[in-house]
Amino acid sequence: MSDSVIPKNFFNFPSLSFTDVLDNDWLSIPSDKGGLSVYEDDKKIYVEASLPGIDPNDVDITYQDKYLWIRGASKKEEEDKKKKYYSKATNSFSYRLAIPGDIDTRKEPEATCKNGIMTISFTKSEKAQPKKIKIKVGK
Repeated sequence: MSDSVIPKNFFNFPSLSFTDVLDNDWLSIPSDKGGLSVYEDDKKIYVEASLPGIDPNDVDITYQDKYLWIRGASKKEEEDKKKKYYSKATNSFSYRLAIPGDIDTRKEPEATCKNGIMTISFTKSEKAQPKKIKIKVGK
């Protein structure tokens, strides 16, 4: 029996060199999307942004050249003369993302907000929508 509590192979971890770290793509991918979801169905592409506690009237949405920009901030107007603030919390955000696929620019995107979730929908162009192919049965 061994008197050692630590296994002998414990210190035999593979080493990483600096070039190994630079060659990986994971460095360029943001790890936090900040409450954004992007998905699609046959006719539309959707972007959902989580905006808890933010008034939809305080959100600015801009779409230009395939890029969507969502910006906003929470505003607390309450003033209490009895409180002495050392730090006051604010909540602001700014999301900018490329919308995937081919969007029909003739149709305006639609934005709705329900229960703190803003959903922006883009209509796909006709050529981007899936086509059903009928099967011809030969005789």
